Amino acid sequence: MSLLPWRDIDTVLLDMDGTLLDLHFDNHFWLEHLPQRYAELHGVSRAMAEMELHPLFERNAGQLQWYCLDFWSAELKLSVRDLKQETAHLIALRPDADTFLAAIKQAGKRVVLITNAHRDALSLKLEKIQLAPYFERLISSHDYGYPKENPQFWDALQADIGFDPTRSLFIDDTLSILRSARDFGVAHLLAVKEPDSRQGPRDTAEFAAVDDYRDLIAGL
Repeated sequence: MSLLPWRDIDTVLLDMDGTLLDLHFDNHFWLEHLPQRYAELHGVSRAMAEMELHPLFERNAGQLQWYCLDFWSAELKLSVRDLKQETAHLIALRPDADTFLAAIKQAGKRVVLITNAHRDALSLKLEKIQLAPYFERLISSHDYGYPKENPQFWDALQADIGFDPTRSLFIDDTLSILRSARDFGVAHLLAVKEPDSRQGPRDTAEFAAVDDYRDLIAGL
């Protein structure tokens, strides 16, 4: 990947899950732990649990409620917060993400976390990984009422923090979100090559991708 034009970047917008944190925690939770515990708590087989859950997941993917722990707790009649605590030991930083964060903060860049994670999920992760000191703001899309996939999220973010999209870098592991940011006018965009450490590299389509955070620091 070529060097970033750091002299043209004032603001760094960063996703959390799959970008700064290993997506293995979330994938394991939603695809393995939740179906298993749902089956146990509702007295059905694992296969039946998956048959009931998968249509719900597909119907709500990419919408704000997909990321909302209150929604899923009500929908599934269990405490998603409590179940997440059961696997919280899997929450982990991606390699050298903290080195990157320290470097861009030291360089005087404005650094803002923008995540679709529900505030309760954000709090759980910040208890395990000390990310907050690196950021000017920690913004959940639930604060605005729109997920990052929605153009209205970007309008709300602009009204809130007043950033210049033409002088901003945004890193996210979700291609639909990167495309939404591009449509808004964010000039510098990077995907993540390997969001989940257990699943290997993946195709990031038209976007250049972060493979090693130490490479991004060059030229700061």
